[in-house]
Amino acid sequence: MAHINANYLNIKESYLFSEVANRANKYKAENPGADVIRLGIGDVTRPLCPAVIEALHSAVNDMSETETFKGYGPEQGYGFLKESLRAYYAEKGVELDIDEIFVSDGAKSDLGNILDIFSKDNVVLVPDPVYPVYVDTNIMDGRKIVYLSANESNNFLPLPDENIKADLIYICSPNNPTGACYNREQLTQWVAYARKNNSVILYDAAYECFVSDDSLPRSIYEIEGAKECAIEFCSFSKTAGFTGTRCGYTVVPFALERDGHKLNKFWLRRQTTKFNGVSYIVQKAAAAVFTEEGKKQIYENINYYKENAKTITDTLDRLGIWYCGGKHSPYIWFRCPDNMGSWEFFDALLSKANVVGTPGEGFGENGKGYFRLTSFSTHENTKEAMKRFEKAFGNNG
Repeated sequence: MAHINANYLNIKESYLFSEVANRANKYKAENPGADVIRLGIGDVTRPLCPAVIEALHSAVNDMSETETFKGYGPEQGYGFLKESLRAYYAEKGVELDIDEIFVSDGAKSDLGNILDIFSKDNVVLVPDPVYPVYVDTNIMDGRKIVYLSANESNNFLPLPDENIKADLIYICSPNNPTGACYNREQLTQWVAYARKNNSVILYDAAYECFVSDDSLPRSIYEIEGAKECAIEFCSFSKTAGFTGTRCGYTVVPFALERDGHKLNKFWLRRQTTKFNGVSYIVQKAAAAVFTEEGKKQIYENINYYKENAKTITDTLDRLGIWYCGGKHSPYIWFRCPDNMGSWEFFDALLSKANVVGTPGEGFGENGKGYFRLTSFSTHENTKEAMKRFEKAFGNNG
């Protein structure tokens, strides 16, 4: 008789963002005339930039000719993209070997798949609130999870607690959902903790392109010693609008060893066994992001979203509502007006302003009473949404 993985019975039946979509769709069905603006799920709205589109078309043409056709590619990514990524890291002062870089179909996939190379006996440390994927993928494997409190008193940037011992540590900076961003001194403390305890940091840098201050790190490898204790995950989804195109990358340094084995070798073995690689067409498009025109064009889109974030934070400032995020992140995290609960405010925002956001408690216990909005909508929708927000909650800040 085949038996199920009973760990699946321990995860929440509904994924947070699916629940948000279901509730919004139900409201829309019951109120067909409502003009609902969605600032909840972090999907982009700006189209792929011209340099990427040109590369896509060129790659499609390559596939039509015998001389340039590509079949199976290297599971860890084509050299042309990995060289572009290596040069991108060099701009941050980080030197990488090309074989330390692995191309994938997105950071979310790798953040879950990386667990294949770690024992289920490892204790996992995650901040609370946290991106649900970190928690759910470890529950699916049956690992013990301990939580580190992120709250207003530490600006939602918790630091290591020597009384807590963990083997795997999730850090996302700039953070999802809070938008908070660690500085160098704070990340240095995390690297020191990981090295002292022989832990491995799983560092999610998916929003690094939104960091506006050059003094803030955009890669964990900007911190001395990080190559000996950290794996970094990143994505083209928010950097270049690849949410529907799917491409990301993971860096596993050669210097990172545990139990006498290089984790780079383990990850290579895992990927060559379970993954056939990202399509040539998509990788050519991703490489175009790093051309001079590509960089100029994607930062035009990133600045567009930053303007939306300012529209949201300006409104919260006027209303006297506490928030973090927005400056270095596409996410704005704020305390619900009038001491409302997260889902209570979700319903109020939807019914009074026809605006959808994400309840903070969906990200963990410390998210109760908080809410997340994203800056990934259009200028027009963002301005209209915040106009409605201010009208509906202007007396409740």
